[in-house]
Amino acid sequence: MCRSAQMGIMMRNPLFSILVVSLNPGGKLVETVKSVAGQTYRDYEVIVKDGGSGDGSLEMLQSYLREEGNEERVRILRRPDSGIYDGMNQATQAARGEYLYFLNCGDLFASENVLTRAAGEIEEALRRTDAPKIFYGDILDALRGQVVASNPHMDDFACYRNVPCHQACIYHHSLFEQRGYDPAYRVRADYEHFLWSYFRGDARPCYIPVTLASYEGGGFSETPENRKRSAREHREITARYMGGGQRLKYRLILLATLAPLRTKMAESPVWSEFYNRCKKRLYRHRGV
Repeated sequence: MCRSAQMGIMMRNPLFSILVVSLNPGGKLVETVKSVAGQTYRDYEVIVKDGGSGDGSLEMLQSYLREEGNEERVRILRRPDSGIYDGMNQATQAARGEYLYFLNCGDLFASENVLTRAAGEIEEALRRTDAPKIFYGDILDALRGQVVASNPHMDDFACYRNVPCHQACIYHHSLFEQRGYDPAYRVRADYEHFLWSYFRGDARPCYIPVTLASYEGGGFSETPENRKRSAREHREITARYMGGGQRLKYRLILLATLAPLRTKMAESPVWSEFYNRCKKRLYRHRGV
């Protein structure tokens, strides 16, 4: 079914909802919204869900929107939340777009043509099948200046090892109408939602060859304390969706393929370029 036919059944307007959750982000909020406003593709809305900032960031945003005449395209929701994932859930409930895309404050679109290219890739994919509910691409690691390639073939092992971060994913709205993020997971609720979508929601993730966002990194999930929490949540989440024998098999594969060393290489300013270049070549060699 082509996208136009699908939209005739599930009509939403606009095509994309860009969701930005903020709490005292300073000037980063304006920079992120500017990045969206610079897109050549115009069939989108922006929802800024603010948890109660007191640093003047919302006032800066409102001033920018008045100057640029973009007030109608950006909706600001200022209400309390229990954390970033609760804020994201509130944003999805207010969204009208057929597809949802999350940007953190400080993240930017990788180029002005990201949404144009993504819309074209989605339309082309839906000519072939109407099944995909998650489209995912690559991201640019802004700290290291390297494009981080996503695995173009998503299977159970890929889900165990890692999945694309939310800045690499475009979600069909229906996934969040069925179920939002589980805020009990403070670091990996987006990972848990991806696995739920894959194993229970029949999402059938589809890779698109687009570098979507310049990812700022170095944030909440990457502190030493939250890295430990992330590992613990990974164990809990995978146990919800995979059997014990399956998880043991995947752990052994990761140990045999030196996964901890490869992670250090990916995060190293010295080795990250070499590592990501090798990873992209491996994906091309597999032909998937």
